[in-house]
Amino acid sequence: MNNDHVNPLMVTSEIGALRRVLVHTPDSGLGKVVPSKAQDWLFEDIVHLDTIRRKEYDYYTKLLLYFLDPAKLKGKLKQADDPRSNRSFYKPGHPEFFRSDKVVELQNLLADILDDAGIKEILTASVCAVESCSYITQQALVQLPSSALAKVFITGSLPDKTMIFPPIPNFIFTRDIGIVIKDHILLNKPAKKARIREALLAKYVFYNHPLFSACRHNIIELADTRRHFLMPRNGEEKKVTLEGGDVMVVCPHHLLIGVSERTSMEAAHQVINILFAKKLMEKISVIKIPRKRDYMHIDTIFTQVKRNVWVMLGNFSKSAIHQEAADPVQKILDAPKKDDSLRIIQFHHNNTGSPVYIDNLEDLLTDISTNDLKSKDKVQFIYSGNNEFPYDSREQWTDSCNLLALKEGVVLGYDRNDKTTEAFRSHGFTVTEAGEMINNLENGTIKPDEVKDTLILIPSAELSRARGGFHCMSMPLLREEV
Repeated sequence: MNNDHVNPLMVTSEIGALRRVLVHTPDSGLGKVVPSKAQDWLFEDIVHLDTIRRKEYDYYTKLLLYFLDPAKLKGKLKQADDPRSNRSFYKPGHPEFFRSDKVVELQNLLADILDDAGIKEILTASVCAVESCSYITQQALVQLPSSALAKVFITGSLPDKTMIFPPIPNFIFTRDIGIVIKDHILLNKPAKKARIREALLAKYVFYNHPLFSACRHNIIELADTRRHFLMPRNGEEKKVTLEGGDVMVVCPHHLLIGVSERTSMEAAHQVINILFAKKLMEKISVIKIPRKRDYMHIDTIFTQVKRNVWVMLGNFSKSAIHQEAADPVQKILDAPKKDDSLRIIQFHHNNTGSPVYIDNLEDLLTDISTNDLKSKDKVQFIYSGNNEFPYDSREQWTDSCNLLALKEGVVLGYDRNDKTTEAFRSHGFTVTEAGEMINNLENGTIKPDEVKDTLILIPSAELSRARGGFHCMSMPLLREEV
C-alpha cells in the first residue's frame, strides 16, 4: 500500500485484508520454562523449543510474508530453509533476518529504540527495578549492544547464557500487549505478574519507535482506580486489568470487550468511557464470560472468519444456553453460579444509561454480521469440535476458535483440531496444509489474491501447548477496510 509509511496504524475490522502485523518469534526464553514455574509463567506444560521454531512457527512466518510482504521471501525459500543457514533468516537480530516493515518483529523494534542512549538507560533502570536487580547488574546491562540487550530483556539471559531474571515466554502472544482501535493503540494492563515486563517493554516501543511516531498522541493507557493501593487484595471488581485478546474491533463503529479471567469489569468501564469521549466508537458490547482458565479471553471462544461466518464454542450457542434441564430440581441444581454465566451488555454512545441486554453470543454475532457489516448472506456458525462432545471442549482447549484472518475467508489454524476442520469443510471451505500452500505460493501455482474461503492448517504439536492460537500470536497494525 502506498500510504503505509504515512498511516502505519488502522484497524476497523477483524477480517479486512491484513497489511501490517506485529509478531514475536519464539525465543530461547520458551526453552527455559521449567515444570515448577510453568503455571506461574502461564504455561500448562513445558514445550520443545526447536520443534516450535523449525517445524511450526516458521510456517506461520512464511505465510505472513507471502501474503503481506512476498518480496522478502518469494524466490528465496530454498535459501532461507537451507540447513547450513541455521535459520538465520528467521532469527531477530541476525544480519540475515528478513526484517520486514509489514511482518514487524517486536524484538527488532525494541533493539531500535535502545540505540538511543537516554532510552537505553531509563528502560534498563526500569527493568532492573521490576526484576529487583542490583545496581552493578544495571550498569553492566547498559554497556551491552542494543541488539544483545533487547534479547536479554526478553529471554532473561546474558550473552554468556547466565540467567539474571525470568524469561517472558508469553511475549509471542503479541495480541495481548495492546490492540489497535482505528488509528489508536490501547495498551494492556496485565492481570498476571509474569506479564508486567512485557507491558513495560511494549509501552516504550509504542511511545518511542519511529514506526509509531505519527500515533504517539493516540496511545490510550488505563489508570488504576483512585486509592487502589488502599483497597483489599480481594477487591477484584475494582482491579483494572486488560489484555488484547479480550478486545475486538468488529467494524468501524462497534467494539467488543471481554470481561474474563484476564480483563476486569473496571477496565471495561474505563475503555467504554474513554472511547466514547474520543468518539472512536458508537457502540461497545461487553461480553462477560466465566472466569475460567479454559477460556482466558473472548478470542478463545470465538473469532470471525467472514462477514457472515464465525467459529465459536458451542457451549455459548443459543441452543446450549436455552436448553432446559430434565426436571425442576435438576434445573435448580445445575443453575450456573454468578461467575459462571455469560452476560452481554451493549452500550450506545448517545444513551449510555440505557444499555441493551443480549441473551446469547449467537444473537450478538448475527447482529454484527447483518446490521453492522450489512451481510446479505445467511449467518453461519462453525462450532469447535463440530459441536460434538468431548471434541468440542478438547479442541477449544487447543485453540480451535482462535483463528487469524489473513483476509476475509482465509484463516490460519492448528492442524490438530480434526473435528473443527471437518466442520469447516462441511461449510464449503477448502482445507489445506501450510506446507502445500507455501509450495504453491512459491512456485506460482496460486497467488495470495486468488486464495478464497480457505482454512490453512499449521503444525501445532508444541505450539498448542503454549495455550494460544494465531489470533493470540498477532497484533494487527493495519487492515484494509471491509
